[in-house]
Amino acid sequence: MFPTLASAPGGCCFTGVKHTGTPVGRVEDLGGIPTYISDPPAPAKKVILFLADVWGPLFVNNKLIQDYFASCGYIVLGPDYFFGDSIMNYSSVRDRQAWVHNSRNPAIDAFPAWLDAVKEKYGRENTKYCAVGYCFGASFVMDLSSDGSVVAGALAHPAFLDESHFEKLDGPLLLSCAEEDQPFPLASRRRAEDIMVARKCTYHFQVFSGVKHGFAVRCDATIDTERWAKEESARGVVSWFDRFTA
Repeated sequence: MFPTLASAPGGCCFTGVKHTGTPVGRVEDLGGIPTYISDPPAPAKKVILFLADVWGPLFVNNKLIQDYFASCGYIVLGPDYFFGDSIMNYSSVRDRQAWVHNSRNPAIDAFPAWLDAVKEKYGRENTKYCAVGYCFGASFVMDLSSDGSVVAGALAHPAFLDESHFEKLDGPLLLSCAEEDQPFPLASRRRAEDIMVARKCTYHFQVFSGVKHGFAVRCDATIDTERWAKEESARGVVSWFDRFTA
């Protein structure tokens, strides 16, 4: 067993502010998983795999983030590996804890067929895949960044990570982090960096003061510090992926 660096989702993952806006993507079945698809303004051979937090890719905040990535020139694909049964359907602490426990293995089991379907539909000569994971989705990104499936990965306030994920990392990784993060605290962040330094990985950290776990998705947009951090996190992801898909 490897030491845990980012724990399972907890109370900080179940709260936040619902944003307003009009999503422009659509939902289609890919590999047996309902998938939010947002297209770029022009044909592209760059694909972002959007691995959502416990709220799922069909939560309006996540739809709007995916649409932003698409507006920057990427095909964006967000698998609903919760099959419509996201944390939004649960209100009590006990029910939410049970949901976290019960949701992970089905998501992991469904993912390979989805990824195969993505490659079959979108794979072309010179297609480049990137992956971004928020909270629950972080471990998927780490796996994809360890087996050559993507040219670059990015995480925001991750969950479900241990030291082995960083020991196996084999691709560029951006970590977008909150100053205050219960699942991924400062000591874990520094340990992750120590491992990447020792292994000479290609990585970059964003660390935002004045925000907590979940800021990159569910910030209070009426608070300037939170809104800027959320928007800068998204801009950072695009800039990072642009570097490796040029």
